[in-house]
Amino acid sequence: MTQTPSSTHVQRIAAAARAVAGDPIIIAIDGRSGSGKTSLAGVVAAALRDATVVHLDDIYPGWDGLAATPPLLVAQVLEAARRGEAAAFRRFDWERGTFTDSVAVPRTSYLIVEGVGSSVGMARRYADVRVWLEAEPAIRKSRGLARDGDAYAPHWQRWADQEDAVFGTDHTAEHAHLVLRTDG
Repeated sequence: MTQTPSSTHVQRIAAAARAVAGDPIIIAIDGRSGSGKTSLAGVVAAALRDATVVHLDDIYPGWDGLAATPPLLVAQVLEAARRGEAAAFRRFDWERGTFTDSVAVPRTSYLIVEGVGSSVGMARRYADVRVWLEAEPAIRKSRGLARDGDAYAPHWQRWADQEDAVFGTDHTAEHAHLVLRTDG
């Protein structure tokens, strides 16, 4: 069932997950570029209070790295978080085209991972709550280009093709606990 986005929905699922899972509750907010993942993650994190947000934009290994990201996310963040240990990931510098500094992931009650591919394949096993966001392609593109401007424009279709490939074989939306429309 597709619904209008609300952090209340995610909070309710997180509360239900809390009843059966330990710290941290891992929430994956997934969907195509421009669907509103970062915005929803911020709202949910503020509502849950004791939450950390990991943005996959900091982990993707470049414009052709979408398929490589879920294993990086698992190895650097999710495995340690699931064990209740401190986690860290190497940040990707988009201008230099290489990984740079290490970013610590604080231990909190909720770990929100947002980004394209955050609940794909092996990463899905770690997510206690999986949210999929949907929006019309033209609206998503408008949002994405407004957010990232000229830096993203030449790569929009290249990234969209990777989304088609990854989500097409993984059927990611079908594994979501909650599907939300973000285009009104």
